Amino acid sequence: MIRTIHFINFVRKLAVTTALFLAPFHFLKLGFGGLEIGLVVLCFSFAPIVFSFPTGWMNDRLSMKRVILAALAGQGVVLLLIGLARSAEFMALVFLLFGIANNALDVSTNSLYYKDETDGNANRKYGIYNFWLAAGPPVGFVLGGFVAFHWGYRTLLTALAALTIVSTFAVRGFGAEKFSVVALREYRSNIFNKKTLAFSAFLFVLALHWGVEGTVYGPFLRARFGLDERLVALYMGLAYVGIAGASLLVSRLKYDPRRNRRLLLLGMALSGLGLVLMVRNDVRLSFAFRVIHEAGDGLMGALVLLTISRLFEKRTIGGSAGVLMSFQTAGQMTGAVVFSSLGYRLGLQVPFFLAGALLLANAAFGLYAVPRENGGVIK
Repeated sequence: MIRTIHFINFVRKLAVTTALFLAPFHFLKLGFGGLEIGLVVLCFSFAPIVFSFPTGWMNDRLSMKRVILAALAGQGVVLLLIGLARSAEFMALVFLLFGIANNALDVSTNSLYYKDETDGNANRKYGIYNFWLAAGPPVGFVLGGFVAFHWGYRTLLTALAALTIVSTFAVRGFGAEKFSVVALREYRSNIFNKKTLAFSAFLFVLALHWGVEGTVYGPFLRARFGLDERLVALYMGLAYVGIAGASLLVSRLKYDPRRNRRLLLLGMALSGLGLVLMVRNDVRLSFAFRVIHEAGDGLMGALVLLTISRLFEKRTIGGSAGVLMSFQTAGQMTGAVVFSSLGYRLGLQVPFFLAGALLLANAAFGLYAVPRENGGVIK
């Protein structure tokens, strides 16, 4: 089952991230303005705020495999619809559906992995999980940039849709599922306490910078360095290796809650620093700092998943973790609207400065907000 989850995560993140990061070029060709681009990405981000908890609740009580199967098929169809959309209004609707499918996959694959008990080393378990989440996008960026440059973005979407639909055949590789009857009051007690709410605020700020990457990242690289779509995709893809490398580093460490907490906050600081400094005029320096940013994201990604896995009981973790994902999505949504609007009005470098500064401040806040674990108990 574990290998099947990794394969599905590789394919779906390859498709989603490639389509999303190259979408702003397509939007500009369609004549969309900065605010319209931000609103389209906002619709992608909005869906998880509404659907994360219901999806997680279904994972706890009903099914994970069926949700994953339906979401993969839906994502394939939506990728085709993106290529057909011409107006900002229709594109926003399609991206709302795109967000629903992607969120269902995020929550359900996470739930399936959280509930698995086959690996006793939490660092290895979540480091490898985050590695496969990060391995797909670099492949997608390089191959996708080549396809988009030579045959167009719509051809790329067709290829990604076909790949996603084919991956549905892997779902039969999942084993038996275990479910529990969970009362809503248990979720309330899990979430509405000082410890979890502080961590939720930390996750909200962390996710603000994702709004930069889905709106102004590609156009910034083209405007600053004169890169075409193929070279933008190559820059993104090679830099993304930093996430995979940092995730492998986490997987090779023995589980140590104190060290993990320090590495999580270090990753936050590196991510913010790299984001601020990647606006340098020299493309080689920019790329070097981007790799640092991605490495920080890799540390954060693996260790946030690990922290959540220790924060809740397995019987309630689907719905509880879904609520935390809603906080992250709210941050991404806020960042998409604010940073897109600021970037296209004040300069495409401005969002990188602001988002990086927020990450650095959040690293300091994390000293209070990231839960501590002593003797197997999260405090």
